Amino acid sequence: MIRIAVLGAGHWGPNLIRNFHNHETSLVARVVDRDERRLALVRTRFPEIEVGTDAAPALADPAIDAVVVATPTSTHHGLGRAALEHGKHVLVEKPLTASVRQGEELCALAASTGRVLMVGHVFLYNTGVRRVKEMLDAGELGRVYYVSMVRTNLGPIRMDVDAAWDLASHDLSIVNHWLGAAPLTASATGGTWINPGIHDAVFATLRYPGDVLVNLHVSWLNPRKTRDITVVGEKRMLTFDDMNLGEPLRLYDKQVTDERTTAPYVDSYVSFRASVREGDITIPRVALGEPLRAECDHFLECIRTGRAPLTGGPEGLAVVRTLEAIQRSMQGAGREERV
Repeated sequence: MIRIAVLGAGHWGPNLIRNFHNHETSLVARVVDRDERRLALVRTRFPEIEVGTDAAPALADPAIDAVVVATPTSTHHGLGRAALEHGKHVLVEKPLTASVRQGEELCALAASTGRVLMVGHVFLYNTGVRRVKEMLDAGELGRVYYVSMVRTNLGPIRMDVDAAWDLASHDLSIVNHWLGAAPLTASATGGTWINPGIHDAVFATLRYPGDVLVNLHVSWLNPRKTRDITVVGEKRMLTFDDMNLGEPLRLYDKQVTDERTTAPYVDSYVSFRASVREGDITIPRVALGEPLRAECDHFLECIRTGRAPLTGGPEGLAVVRTLEAIQRSMQGAGREERV
């Protein structure tokens, strides 16, 4: 039985407590939060769990095997470092840290202590995202030309990080996983309307190896909740709509063919149509599941077996590197920055 301390019982913390307090492979022994009202809710729901406002006793407790950090981004480095120094395995919510330097330190510390360091990039445990990865690895779309990703909603508006660090971290983890690479450069622009110095909407363009272009649009100031991705390949195209729980994937048998007109330019509708092939639209079957449950189970498995996590420290650090490049680009009026 793996004993866990959860630091942070706010927006996401209760879901982590519910999944880890399963009494089969793990249980939550302690919950820490500075807000007594949140702790009162934990006491009501889980009276057997010890709660407190100070993380130090939980970190020093030799009976605690792992620590889950679900606190503001600015605290990830300090709490994660303290947990690793006390010999605990660590699952930290995204993003890994608030800077590349901090992330590098946590990765080095996890390696030197032999402890699991995992980042909560929960979308990589989504069955639809995994199915797309299988398609791409099998070459079903052919060479990937570009990826368009939109993630918007009306709130929640963060005070500690901007929309890129809060929302784009999801999409960066997904596209890095799909392409098996990190971006080479980033250019971005953003808008600030609610809180000074914090971007409410960000538009970013990333260049990946193989001349793959990725465009991101993230905003917490939008009337519609959207989680939509389009992948355009040389053979086929697909869309992933995470808001459509029953049928999130569409695979389009469409492409631009080599059967073009011999004239130096396309001067008729017939010759234009000859260069475009449109086939069937198929809806791959995607089994339903709870990504967070799969993520938590994976963390426990990595602790038991010692295997490297799917979303480990290096993967989390790659996302932070890109977020820093996006931040530098916005500060430089959208100039292209090397990641």
